[in-house]
Amino acid sequence: MISIQGVSFGCGGQDKILKNINMEIRQGECILLCGESGCGKTTVTKLVNGLIPHFCEECQLEGTVLIQDIEVARTRLYKIAESVGSVFQNPKSQFFQLDTDSEIAFGMENQGKSQEDMKARLKETVHNLHLEKLLGRSIFELSGGEKQILAFASVYAVNPSVYVLDEPTANLDFSAINSLKKLLRILKQNGHTIIIAEHRLSFLYDLLDRAFYLKNGELIQVYSREEFLTLPEQARKRMGLRCLKDEEGELPEAHSAGKVIGLSVEAISVGYKKKSALFRNISFSALPGEILAITGYNGIGKTTLIRCICGLMKQMSGNILLDGKAMSEKMRRKQCFIVMQDVNHQLFAESVWEECKMSGDSQEDSVIRSELKQMGLLSYADSHPMALSGGQKQRLAIVTAILSDKKVLVFDEPTSGLDYANMKIVSTRLKKLADSGRIVIVVTHDKEFMFSTCDRMLKI
Repeated sequence: MISIQGVSFGCGGQDKILKNINMEIRQGECILLCGESGCGKTTVTKLVNGLIPHFCEECQLEGTVLIQDIEVARTRLYKIAESVGSVFQNPKSQFFQLDTDSEIAFGMENQGKSQEDMKARLKETVHNLHLEKLLGRSIFELSGGEKQILAFASVYAVNPSVYVLDEPTANLDFSAINSLKKLLRILKQNGHTIIIAEHRLSFLYDLLDRAFYLKNGELIQVYSREEFLTLPEQARKRMGLRCLKDEEGELPEAHSAGKVIGLSVEAISVGYKKKSALFRNISFSALPGEILAITGYNGIGKTTLIRCICGLMKQMSGNILLDGKAMSEKMRRKQCFIVMQDVNHQLFAESVWEECKMSGDSQEDSVIRSELKQMGLLSYADSHPMALSGGQKQRLAIVTAILSDKKVLVFDEPTSGLDYANMKIVSTRLKKLADSGRIVIVVTHDKEFMFSTCDRMLKI
């Protein structure tokens, strides 16, 4: 079905990103691409969907990629798209329309489907993916998880024979992950080939057929399902891989509002229109020395809540206090730092080092070097932030938050795109921040991270 033969790849004369990759993927298989952040997983997905070499300037590609005996490098991209559908690590980068209905139909329109066929397939897609709540909405008002669901729906609608999914669960809530799992099982039973680059592995427990483990751009090992699922825990952690089964447990509830020390959120209601509040009368406290997790369904308003806490939007009612003092939006902006779900929105500088200096202009160079080293980014100090992998960008944004010296640090899905080792690094660093007296709030769907890092939980 898919054959990758002796492929090496590099850009701009730099070190090769992939080195002599050989893979054979059979029709109907569910394949996992795994390994540490930056090991080459996303690059392999781009070989399959044709973005490499068709959308890559100054690149050096050796070897051959075949899909059903058709050479990808010699085939027009629109022909490849007839059989290969992709969901990118950042789903926003693949949207072409302004509303959800048009986005789902866009691929079918480009294939020249009739109006009748498109309407029938759209109806089937909405039914199978339970998308009723997404219909008729602006893409700009969707949450990160809803955008990820929409990206998958737009691919599902054109019914490709091969699905290429890059971190498909990064922003999904627990319910949405289970729905995706059920759908992937059906696709596999119907003969579709599924290639998944992923760090969060538990949802693949009874789906995957083989796992391809990459390190530093090389294919190190191919595991059968049985071999992969029985990896010893220490071996799995050395490989930078996350838990193979869901973490179970509960955290204590968030403190009630009214604490004199720390952040107190008192009966706030937030929304973008006065008549359509996303939520009403939310109350809780977040204290120094603890890490508070905020969880809830995709689209429920978690990101809106933390934007309000950080002064990026005004609450419709209620008060937000810091150490017993009511805080206006302007005052909150001075005291809070937010790491967004899509960190591409907050990386502006020409290099990693300059990015750190922008946030921590009062910090000594030795402090910046130390923080970059702890996050495994010191060797990238001169690199452009947009040249980093998704996980590396995430860690850089976390470094900028730490260097800001703000009292309240808020992280929106800080472990998306992170392997086990980097998840533990982030976990350890956030615990140190809390221990130093800063208030740390984390929006997350990552159970492994949440149960190992957070002290309390607020469900909204």
